Amino acid sequence: MIISSLLALFHAAASHKVVGSSYAENRNLHELSSCMDEYKNQVSDLIARYKHRVDYLAIRLEKSQGCQVRLRGDVPEALSEGLAIGGQVRVCHKGGWGFASFNRLVDLAERLEDAIAAARLTGDDTTVLAPIDIVQTSCTLPLSGTDPRTISLADKKALCHHYTDILRSADSAIASTSVRYGDSFQQILLATSEGTFIEQSWMDMEMRFSATARKGDTVQTGRETVGSRSAYEDVLGLEDKVKAGGIRAATALTLPPAKGGTYTVVIDPILSGLFVHEAFGHLSEADMVYENPDLLETMSLGRRFGPENLQIFDGAAPEGHRGSYFYDDEGTPATTTQLIKDGVLTGRLHSRETAGELDETPTGNARCLNYHYSPMVRMTNTWIERGHTPVDDLFSGIDEGLYARNWIGGETNGELFTFTAGEAWMIRNGRIAEPVQDVTLSGNVFSTLANIEAIGDDFYWDESGGCGKGGQSGLAVGCGGPSLRIKEVVVGGEADEWDDE
Repeated sequence: MIISSLLALFHAAASHKVVGSSYAENRNLHELSSCMDEYKNQVSDLIARYKHRVDYLAIRLEKSQGCQVRLRGDVPEALSEGLAIGGQVRVCHKGGWGFASFNRLVDLAERLEDAIAAARLTGDDTTVLAPIDIVQTSCTLPLSGTDPRTISLADKKALCHHYTDILRSADSAIASTSVRYGDSFQQILLATSEGTFIEQSWMDMEMRFSATARKGDTVQTGRETVGSRSAYEDVLGLEDKVKAGGIRAATALTLPPAKGGTYTVVIDPILSGLFVHEAFGHLSEADMVYENPDLLETMSLGRRFGPENLQIFDGAAPEGHRGSYFYDDEGTPATTTQLIKDGVLTGRLHSRETAGELDETPTGNARCLNYHYSPMVRMTNTWIERGHTPVDDLFSGIDEGLYARNWIGGETNGELFTFTAGEAWMIRNGRIAEPVQDVTLSGNVFSTLANIEAIGDDFYWDESGGCGKGGQSGLAVGCGGPSLRIKEVVVGGEADEWDDE
């Protein structure tokens, strides 16, 4: 029978992992794709059989291919290609949720029973899910160039060794290096008891570079990260960028530390993107506020947070970014949400549940890292719109201030943030002056937004982000923004390094 062969294939693929072979040699993958129609039939039959027992039922099947190369110096710490297949069941009944994940299709009916039992045990209220259009479609985020699955593992490893050599060549003070490459292709099948049936797939790539320089007891680190959902070519030709990370590490060994204090600060677009994502974006996720009355009051729509020329957005609809897709993991179409308009809070990010609870519209921001996790409200591409002030004019009139670029670490705690700049210079008499090191920027997000004095006419998309929340770290996002001039920023101290960006 076709179903029997499908189940056997599912079992074989779920545990498949290879080292040193190409994707073209993976016959299971081709056979699995050709059997997708049978997956649809099986899932449809199970939904029809079980949907009358609950208010809402969703089944998600997922196939992912991945490649990992990690070098510590010239020594490989990881070198692998793999195929993972699995799925999840989400059930809601009387407001109670049940969830189960699996990596054997033969267990799907049993996992359905588990999720239904959990939902019926916890549900004692009313299921409130904001309505969405029912969709039946198949879509793939297009690549603009070479699919990394066509590149051999040996070639990817050689690329990492090449960048290792570039890092080492930056300066004789470089004591150690780390280079990481990863790519992942995900294919999703989402079916719900309401009739939605969506197939969606995408490719994602990321490279991370780190160089540590040492002089006596002094140690400094320079980092660079790139990401893409477009083409393998996006991780090629990065020699200048990679070398710059090594040079920063070596240069910082002899730089004086910044003098702590409160300054007018100019930050570059990369730090602006980090700020809007970490310090403000998470507070815009409705699951953070709808069960927290104090935060809901603070984040009340219509409240002014910044100057009249401040515009902040989030959305998966803009094409070509790492947080872009067609439908979220509940089947809601991707949108663009204006969070702040003319300095005033006008929107927030929603799943269907949070939109229902707050009587607002779903925004397509329910996302999960993979089938092991239930979707939650997550940012996609978050950005501050460019302004009209020429970048050179941002420094005018600053007698003593600080110019900060890039980042190497930081932390956020609610509305408080601390970021460590990758590079920094003093500003004296309206001009960029001597470089300094160990620069941390701290503050309250709401007062910092209110203290924005000017918004630059430049803009940059940073595609290197991997966001963490609720145990789901590394979810691809995009961040963007212009240079900003902000008054009364606290500078000084050291921030803990974090790795969810």
